[in-house]
Amino acid sequence: MRLVTYRATVEAPARLGVIEGESVVDVEALGIAFGEDFPASMLELIDLGPDGLAALKRLLDEARGAWPVRTTVPLANVRLLAPIPRPRKNIFGIGLNYVEHVEESSRTLDTSKDLPKEPVIFSKPPMAVVGPDDPIEHNASITQQLDWEVELAAIIGRKATKVSEEDALSYVFGYSVMIDVSARDNRRAGQWIYSKGQDSFAPFGPCIVTADEVGDPHDLDLWLTVNGERKQGSNTKHMLFKIPTLISDISAAITLDPGDIIATGTPEGVGAGRDPQEWLWPGDVVEACVEGIGTIRHPVVAVGNDFSRQRKAG
Repeated sequence: MRLVTYRATVEAPARLGVIEGESVVDVEALGIAFGEDFPASMLELIDLGPDGLAALKRLLDEARGAWPVRTTVPLANVRLLAPIPRPRKNIFGIGLNYVEHVEESSRTLDTSKDLPKEPVIFSKPPMAVVGPDDPIEHNASITQQLDWEVELAAIIGRKATKVSEEDALSYVFGYSVMIDVSARDNRRAGQWIYSKGQDSFAPFGPCIVTADEVGDPHDLDLWLTVNGERKQGSNTKHMLFKIPTLISDISAAITLDPGDIIATGTPEGVGAGRDPQEWLWPGDVVEACVEGIGTIRHPVVAVGNDFSRQRKAG
């Protein structure tokens, strides 16, 4: 299933839907039409666990081809939001998880040239998340080095504590696309959260594809363009630490809850690794894609802190 969070109109509340061809099927409305209770949000669906997904799949199979009245809306007429508009917890980011990115980072970002011996983990707060077509904010008073990273995001489907690598993929609800935006000049004494956790620095979407439809998450092409020019292009098979290792490693010490998101790292081709270095500026448009999941597109817009006005007002 290709699950989305959407608005049918500007004023309408966010709803949970399933993409079926050129339409979005509203999950709660479909349940009501069949006398069944289904949730209206992505997190509520994830909380239902595998049984909830199985029940939704059964209902979709029963209704497909003859959707009840007022249960579908044309995909072209809706506004897609981030699949989980406000995660409950910080996103788990994974740094230096593609071999070539380790090398380019060591040349330009003062990181080690040696491959990590264990996953490098950081986090991005929930308010960093934005949905498809939402702007990436460029605040020139804070950064002059705004950078891009395309990543496969794994969404946890059930509580995971001290999970073995062998069982880890059974804890994945589905997969999505994320852009790990970074203000490279905002790293502080080796800490990354201010650099990577600012508002709008986690574009996310356009959907969550359930794990059963993705198959092998370690054989997916992924790419990113800026103003139509390809900057990154690789395949998830080049991950240094695969998703089962990431889940096992994190859950050894930190419980993963349903709806938690792991952004699994980026391949080479980031702006900081180019010669000369390249950065994002207002007016740029970034597109990122993971094979079989979809593409997200985001304009870069100027924002600012008017500290002088605040001081005068005070």
